Amino acid sequence: MGNRKKWAVSAMSAMLVLAMVGCGSNNNETSGGEASGETIKFATDASYAPMEYMDTDKVKGFDIDFIKAVMEEAGLDYTVTNTGWDTMLTSVKQGSEYDAGISSVSITDERKETYDYSIPYFESTNMIMVKEDSDIQSALDLKDKVVAVQGATTADELMSDIMGVDNGNLRRFDSNAVALMELNSGGADAVVADIAIVNEYIKNNPKEKLKGIIDKENFGSEYYGVLYPKGSELKAKLDPAIKTVIENGKYAEIYKEWFGEEPDTATLLSAE
Repeated sequence: MGNRKKWAVSAMSAMLVLAMVGCGSNNNETSGGEASGETIKFATDASYAPMEYMDTDKVKGFDIDFIKAVMEEAGLDYTVTNTGWDTMLTSVKQGSEYDAGISSVSITDERKETYDYSIPYFESTNMIMVKEDSDIQSALDLKDKVVAVQGATTADELMSDIMGVDNGNLRRFDSNAVALMELNSGGADAVVADIAIVNEYIKNNPKEKLKGIIDKENFGSEYYGVLYPKGSELKAKLDPAIKTVIENGKYAEIYKEWFGEEPDTATLLSAE
């Protein structure tokens, strides 16, 4: 399942509500590109701040700024629609209503059996979020705890391996926003989600007294890619544009705007 947002705690709470409400939206929230005679339709799950989130009626976030730069480089018109996670996966797989998905989608061998991916455009890892007074220190400490995740994500896969896929203490939710709220309400001992989402939430909710735990031994690096239906011609069209955006400095500009630091583009490019 990065990059950049400064909003107040109250605005963050409002965003989470909007993200959950917006998951069923079928309205195009973002569009742009050069006039080219075709419009590429992207689906997203806008509940992954700061990667993609709803700001009133617009989808914003690192992924949104990134794909804008890519589509400008490729000279293609496009739209981005907030569909929710499951709808995005299903519709992109079918290749009917949407041509591609852009939503912090980790590249996995299992998904490669069903989808095609662009070259990697973002390096991430999963992170554990707990209350500051928690004694949890690693992923293995979660075996006998109640853990909230978004279903059908790599966090779900990782925790299914550790806890057991049918473990009733592994609580799967439709969005990270709901999983995060489950911890705050006392319904879970921990949340596992992408590091960018966890860090952003902790930063914007200081009163909740939360902390993030990185476990490199059990949670390795992941790479996000643009999701396509199997056999899509878009990969050949967009991969060169993605590579150019990463190499020409535009990617770093967007990354720094959202995350306040330089990206490791060398590692990213080597992950191809």
